[in-house]
Amino acid sequence: MGKEKEHILITGASQGMGEAIARTFSEALPGATLSLLARNRERLRSVADACIAAGANAHIYPCDLTDPDAVSSVCDELLSDSGTPTALINNAGMFQPGGISDTTLEQYRFQMDVNLTSAFLISSRIVPEMISARSGHVIFMASVASIRGYPRGIAYCASKHGLLGLARAIREETKENGIKVTVLLPGATRTASWDGSGFPDERLMPPEDIAAAVLGAYQMSDRTVVEEILLRPQLGDI
Repeated sequence: MGKEKEHILITGASQGMGEAIARTFSEALPGATLSLLARNRERLRSVADACIAAGANAHIYPCDLTDPDAVSSVCDELLSDSGTPTALINNAGMFQPGGISDTTLEQYRFQMDVNLTSAFLISSRIVPEMISARSGHVIFMASVASIRGYPRGIAYCASKHGLLGLARAIREETKENGIKVTVLLPGATRTASWDGSGFPDERLMPPEDIAAAVLGAYQMSDRTVVEEILLRPQLGDI
């Protein structure tokens, strides 16, 4: 269902699933405002241009989402520019392989910062604004690695399990305030993380399918929340 003054905040919006989500929302919600966050200014600009061409109002905010001061500053800016988001899509994330015997503490902390702490930082700034407005939708891009372990995925699995826990806790804390919380748990999706993997594109889910699921959850009536969505390639996990 349509919402007045729709303002969609998307992290990790410069490529992959974030880009697909931005393009999908732009096409489905002409006139909506998109706040696009990622580190790479050039790629963000390219995505924003495509969103504007589709009919959205898109603004870019280059930002290191693991830096608390940078997140606080960019949130102040986008709130001033466009008001409280009607949706916060916590999509930023990355994968680095590593097992228990060869993952360094630095590598572990880096994936925790990118995949989990970044979502906490921006949610802790934006969700209170939604609570004040008694409206909003917080969407987390988790993973099948949030509900099962994978060899050589020590830091990634730990961070994605944590992200699911964060989302579930926010859901319980905010549901009486009119806030929706949705978690997506996608399996192997054709993004840059799979470059050089040797798997054909046909074995992986297209990011546009993930974006369609995000949009579908967002467009539910105020009486319904999609709490968790598990998506897998047709032939199963890789």
